[in-house]
Order: sequence, then structure tokens, then C-alpha cells
Amino acid sequence: MEFGGTCDPRDAGFDPDRLTAAVGLIESRGAVAQLCVVRDGRTVVDRSFKCSPNALFWLFSASKPYLAVVIHQLVESGRLHLDDAVAAYWPEFGQNGKREITVRDVLRHRSGLSSAGSYVGDVRAMADWNRSLRRIEESTPRWPIGTVGYSPLAFGFILAEVARRCAGMPIDALVRHGVIEPLGVTDTYLGLPPELWGQHVAVRASGPLGPIIQSVVNRRSTREAVVPAAGISTTARDLAAFYQGLLAGRLIGPQQLAVALEPSSEGVYDPVARAPVRWSQGFQLGGPRWMEGTVSSLGALSSPRAFGHNGSNCCIGWADPDRRIAYAYLTNRVGRPKQDLAHHAAVADKVLEAAG
Repeated sequence: MEFGGTCDPRDAGFDPDRLTAAVGLIESRGAVAQLCVVRDGRTVVDRSFKCSPNALFWLFSASKPYLAVVIHQLVESGRLHLDDAVAAYWPEFGQNGKREITVRDVLRHRSGLSSAGSYVGDVRAMADWNRSLRRIEESTPRWPIGTVGYSPLAFGFILAEVARRCAGMPIDALVRHGVIEPLGVTDTYLGLPPELWGQHVAVRASGPLGPIIQSVVNRRSTREAVVPAAGISTTARDLAAFYQGLLAGRLIGPQQLAVALEPSSEGVYDPVARAPVRWSQGFQLGGPRWMEGTVSSLGALSSPRAFGHNGSNCCIGWADPDRRIAYAYLTNRVGRPKQDLAHHAAVADKVLEAAG
């Protein structure tokens, strides 16, 4: 089988037959998709399914690590400290019991603020920056600070506003200057440029909420908006380059990466994610799951040191420092959480089996 990479998989220590099995899972699903696998900087797989290699997928929450890297860059430069209160940079945030929430709390999904009132309200406001900020300022934490509770959208606006006030630049510019340009990638955008609308991949959503999800996520105003926690548009090739860049120390140094990857929840059930997610400071971590019937989207075979982020069981990127792999698998399917998660885990596991 043709894997589309720049090297023979065997030269990078991969079993071609097991890689063929991973590709077969993608082909049999029939979705619009891209898969890119890199080892030691060499591209082993670079395949597009029912789309062009430069088709742009909306990453959903697989966007969050880009924002996390910007925060860690500010920490590394000494301009920000993880244990600073968010309100120290954004005083209006401190209303209604939020004064003690730290940047680290937000990164760990332990701020108690999983949403600014409701997730539906967050979705409705996400394409309007000022409206989203006002809702967050006026909100009250749902849980005590320190409680694990995934924050799908508020996470992004909080950290992005802290970064903006700290660095004096909007978050899309910080992502561009701090991540995109150092990597030299050309197909990654926080907010899709209008002239590239023809390259976007429309989401196909299933289930009772499918029509609503499609109407919101496929809306031009949504794709073009700066939605820090969800709005990266990119290719699998570029997302794999992001994780390869982290492995190679091109975005943050090894000491700061170690801080970013320090586990913050081991075996703690997340009531919003409805799973025992292993969180760190901005990433999801790999390794086994203690709760029966749950699996990591990074794969059941993933190393506990693997790190990345799932995006609505639709798009995912991760890196495995033990196996020296950077991985990105992007699809257009969303809305069947259990089935979609199982599919992503199965593809990841086939790649991990192939890696030996």
C-alpha cells in the first residue's frame, strides 16, 4: 500500500502490514479524513481520504494545545506565572467568586468554571469575542476551585485574554508568531481567512443534535471567528508538525514542556468529559484508563507519557516521546461519542502496534 510518506515505513521501524490495517480502518469508515504519522522527523504516513492534502479541518478541542503552548511560552519568557491569579491580568474576571482562580487552575480544568453559565450559551456566543468575555466576567463557578471539570470553550477565552493582556497582542497573532511561523507550516489558522473558505471541510454530524451542530460549526462566521479553544483550521500534516515541533524542542524548551506535561489528575472522573481523563497543564495524557468501558483517544496502547488532545472525537493530535512519534488524524464525523472514540482509539492502536 502507498502510505504517502517521505520515507519507507520500515526505515523508521514500522511494520507496513500493521500500518495498512490502520489505513483500512479509515477507508472502511468512509469519512473525509487525513492521517499523518511522523517518527524522528521523518514522515511515515501522509494520506488524504476523499479530500485534498491541503483541505482544512476545524479541530474542535484539538485546538487547545496551541493556546497552551502560547501560555507556556509566556511563562518560559518570565512574563507570566502559572500560579498567578487570572484576575491579576484581567481584573473584571475576578467577580462572583473567581478572584482566586489561577492560570494553572484553568490549564488543568480545575477552575470550577466549566462554562460561562451554560455550554449552549457558550456555543451561541463563541463567534463574538466581546460577548464571550462579558459572559465569563459575569459568571459564577459551578464547582469549588480545584474540582476537575472540563471547560470546552470558556477555557480558551480565559487563557487567550490573559495572554493578550500579558503580551499586548491578540491570541491569533500570538499563535501565528509563537507557533505557526517557528514551525514553518503554511496551512494552520486560528480563524479561517475568508479567501480560504473553499478549502474548508464541512462537518457531518450524527444524532439528535446533528442538524444543530452542523448549522453552527459549518457556518462561515464560526469558521472565520477566533475561537481559541476550538477554532484552529489546519491539515493533518501541519498538526503532526506541531507535535513533532514539541518533541524537538522548537516551541518550548524541555524544562517547560515537562511542566506542561506534569499530570494534574490521575484516576479522577471528570463529570463534564464523563471519563477519567488524565489532564496536565493544557494537554490530555495517554496511558490506561481505570474505568471499565472507557479508553484513551490516544489509544489503549498509548504510553503514560504520550500527550495531545482530542477534538469532539472528530479530530485528534498527539505525540509519544517514548516511541518518538507525532500523530494527527482528522475527520469530518462528529456526534456519536462512543463509536467515534472507539474508532479513533483503534486507529491509534494500529499505528502503535506498527511502531513496535
